[in-house]
Amino acid sequence: MPRPVKFRKICSLPKRTRFGPLGNRCVTTDSVLMTLDEYETLRLIDLENLTQEECAQRMNVARTTVQGIYTEARRKLADSLINSKILIIEGGQYIMCDGKDKVCSRRCCKKKYPEID
Repeated sequence: MPRPVKFRKICSLPKRTRFGPLGNRCVTTDSVLMTLDEYETLRLIDLENLTQEECAQRMNVARTTVQGIYTEARRKLADSLINSKILIIEGGQYIMCDGKDKVCSRRCCKKKYPEID
C-alpha cells in the first residue's frame, strides 16, 4: 500500500493559469499541465532565490520531495517553451498557506492577514 501523499503548502496562486504562443488557439493536445505545487517551487526557488531546504520548510515537505517537484516543474516549463506548447497551471495536491507559520514571511500572506508579522 503506497504512502498517502502529504499536501504541499503554497502561498499564492498564479494570476494567470494559461501561457502559450501568441495567436495559438487552445489545442489541448499541444499543452503541458503544471500543478500548483510545481508552480510554487519555481516561484520560491527561481524567483525568490530560496534554497531547496528553505523551499521545503515553506511547503512543509522534505527537501528531496521539493527536489523532485522542482525537477518536474522545470522539465514541463522547458517542454512548453521549446516545443511551443500551451502551459496550463492547475490542480495538484496542496493546501493554501494561512500565513500563521513562522517560516512564512511572504508578502502575499501579509496582505491576506495584515495582523500577522
